[in-house]
Amino acid sequence: MSVVMNDALRAEYQNLFDTCRIGSDRQDDVDRLAASLVKHRSRYEAVGTPLSIPWFFIAVIHNMESSQRFDQHLHNGDPLTARTVHVPAGRPVSGDPPFTWETSAADALTGEKLDQVTDWTLPALLYQIEKYNGFGYRTRHPEVLSPYLWSGSQHYTSGKFVADGKFDPDAVSKQSGAAVILRRMVDQGLVSLVQAASAT
Repeated sequence: MSVVMNDALRAEYQNLFDTCRIGSDRQDDVDRLAASLVKHRSRYEAVGTPLSIPWFFIAVIHNMESSQRFDQHLHNGDPLTARTVHVPAGRPVSGDPPFTWETSAADALTGEKLDQVTDWTLPALLYQIEKYNGFGYRTRHPEVLSPYLWSGSQHYTSGKFVADGKFDPDAVSKQSGAAVILRRMVDQGLVSLVQAASAT
């Protein structure tokens, strides 16, 4: 089931981000993650700038998919020593392993047609982050805001897909969500809403 961006969804994303408060037990973790992402900004820009994709989008996705490891595919965290095994499998299609992180990352982003996105305002940015992971929470368990975005904030308590298609209402994500990290980066002046709007 596809989820179409509309005014109501834009307002929802904006409100969730504006009201996002990071849990006291996650502050140190989020600060550490944000600092590490900024440290690698040049690598994210090297991939994102030619594709007109904001570096901080790639950064938070990299954190979520492979814990900021540069020896894993941006698609899903599989090792770069072979094509991806998990969804999406068999990527990159061209070239021979082992792949460089940059080659694989460009494949992941263009495969999702993110190089064709022209709206990188904050709500659109959050939409693309959620879309990258999938809209399973929104379409199948709307009572749970996606932990991929909101884990570590007051917007998320419990409920998690623990395997493909398997939802556990009592499971709790231990990862700090992408939007939560982005919120902290904005608060620290590492990313500005103007940057988010202009993709610079």
